[in-house]
Amino acid sequence: MSDPLFGAMLQSIIEGAPDKAADLAQQALDSGVDPLEAVNRGFAVGITFAGDQFGCGEMFLPDLLASAEAMKAAMKVLEPEMLKRGSQREALGKIVLGTARGDIHDIGKNLVATILGASGFQIFDLGTSVTPEQFVAKTKEVDADIVGVSALLTTTMAGQKAVIDALDRNGLRPRVKAIIGGAAVTSKWAAEIGADGFSRNAIDALELAKSLMGKGTVTA
Repeated sequence: MSDPLFGAMLQSIIEGAPDKAADLAQQALDSGVDPLEAVNRGFAVGITFAGDQFGCGEMFLPDLLASAEAMKAAMKVLEPEMLKRGSQREALGKIVLGTARGDIHDIGKNLVATILGASGFQIFDLGTSVTPEQFVAKTKEVDADIVGVSALLTTTMAGQKAVIDALDRNGLRPRVKAIIGGAAVTSKWAAEIGADGFSRNAIDALELAKSLMGKGTVTA
């Protein structure tokens, strides 16, 4: 009976315990649990719960970051076995992420990547200070569904507009959705630059991404 193991996995994520999460992931593999099942019934349930707790103010950002680190530790153990078996979670969509050119603040972006990845999206993280051309190239390369651009500073927010303009110039929109985030980002700014939405935190980003993928093809 693996249910107690799944419960322990969930708990390791909520506690933000990466060593414990990695140990449990290895235990699962050693005892013959399918790695995909370990993700779906254990670790992913934990990160979803942590996100819900953060969303309603019961968990704070450092706690959520710790949960994200625990999730990454578990996935580091499970992913090689998943690839070996050819078992991949059903991807909700492909998302290219990065911070706008000139912006090196990546804590929020990294958390978004972890939460979205844990929830079933395939993430292509370009890192920090990414040029519009790099966003376009990766979007074409992986046939992405969504591009997410983070900017913490008001001085780098213009980089978000530059990415959306570049996607437009290359004929990638409206098929490819563009979402933005960051401390200074507002709904007004998102509308002004033609973004498909904005998020204030990782949980908002997850709901937004799910919503956009659920809409299907949008015609101009």
